[in-house]
Amino acid sequence: MSWPNPFLRKDENSRYAWGYNFQWTPQHMTPEEMDPLKYSYDVLGEKCLERLDTISPPNPAEQLPRNRSRPIASAKPPVKRDLYALLRDHASEDETLGQLWDEVNTIPDWVDWDQIARGQDVFYRYGGVALTALAYQSLLGGMGAARVTEVLARTGGFSTKVAKARMYETTQHILQVTSSLESIQLGGSGHVSTIRVRLLHAAVRRRIMKLAKEKPDYYSVEKFGIPINDLDSIGTISTFSATLIWLGFPRQGIWMRHQEILDYIALWRLVAHYIGTPTEYFETPERAKAMMESLLISEIRPSETSKVLANNIILSLQGQPPAYASRDFLVASARWLNGDELADCLGLGRPSLYYKALVAGQCIFFVFICYTYRSIPYLDKRKLKAFRRILYQVIVENKTYGLGEETTFDFKHIPNLDTTTTMGEHVSGLQDSGVERRNLKALVMGSAFMGLISFLLVKTSLGAVRLLRGWVS
Repeated sequence: MSWPNPFLRKDENSRYAWGYNFQWTPQHMTPEEMDPLKYSYDVLGEKCLERLDTISPPNPAEQLPRNRSRPIASAKPPVKRDLYALLRDHASEDETLGQLWDEVNTIPDWVDWDQIARGQDVFYRYGGVALTALAYQSLLGGMGAARVTEVLARTGGFSTKVAKARMYETTQHILQVTSSLESIQLGGSGHVSTIRVRLLHAAVRRRIMKLAKEKPDYYSVEKFGIPINDLDSIGTISTFSATLIWLGFPRQGIWMRHQEILDYIALWRLVAHYIGTPTEYFETPERAKAMMESLLISEIRPSETSKVLANNIILSLQGQPPAYASRDFLVASARWLNGDELADCLGLGRPSLYYKALVAGQCIFFVFICYTYRSIPYLDKRKLKAFRRILYQVIVENKTYGLGEETTFDFKHIPNLDTTTTMGEHVSGLQDSGVERRNLKALVMGSAFMGLISFLLVKTSLGAVRLLRGWVS
């Protein structure tokens, strides 16, 4: 849901994209200017993957099958490779591996560790708001980028059976890069997992390119660009940072402080450095915002594949613990954060006014909690500490409805010529949602509070009028 701005000025530089208005500046990029980024990519990461394959041959399933579209069955279960450990242990023996190792272990001059630590705190200060925006806008809304969905659909990672786990793995990475300052520094869990994701991207890219060479109509580089190219990577960093700051948070009633914006952008610029993404587009908040808006104009163009993946995300979360949210509430959340125009193009349903009211109640809840806690330093520190522990326990460690254990980002969803992602079937009759009950309470309490304030204001105004009349007479 886009909040209307009565003071918005419109001129020749005004632009509109998917319910969002902004001003075009020299820092914005046209589709033509961004086009070369679709064909550039992390060449060093892919070269290193080739070197690592010679040191430790990959799982046969990762190899290109000959005269068949399914990998050859193996009598023995494949042994998982730890590509990060291989890179670390052999970096001194190979020039290419050494080059990548030096790159990911060199801290840029612009890094201020105090600022990075503050940026990590930002995520947990607005934890519920951030996770909601990441799920329903950054991820689900991001499925409107048709080029990106062509790659995701070929991995099979967003079928209804595995989409939730796939989202939790991404969340684990976010939690690791924000868990502590040590985690994002050299050798920390966030630093290590980012390098693993970088090598995973190289493996997916290489696999799709090999299959496209075997069967040209499998994937069109001319139409979609190199898989997981520089523009895709920039867009991913943008959805984790700029999209939250200027879209996801404001649409839930939360506006970050200027210093928080500076700190949070700096954190994700460092992640971009580790993962092999061009960092210059995140030098300043202004430039990061301009790139986000440029991507909205040029890249969000939903396709039929976009509809499939977006609806599969809804289906994979529907009625699932710990929230047990209904489909209507999930769709209402997606519509609130992305707007009706994009939601219609993604094939999402139109829930009743009741569910929209529940989302409004959730926003009231977030506004009260976030602004109250951040204004009181003692409460803020307690919340940051608690959220760090709770989120990791729920998302990663919990064996009932979390991942159950840390993922090492190995190559699990392997593209094949017959790998496709189809839309799952709707499910009904699911468990009652505690989240929806909480939001209803917040809506009722918020409405009652606003009604009381309105009553007091009216009563005060009438009293003032009577007093003035007494003076006049």
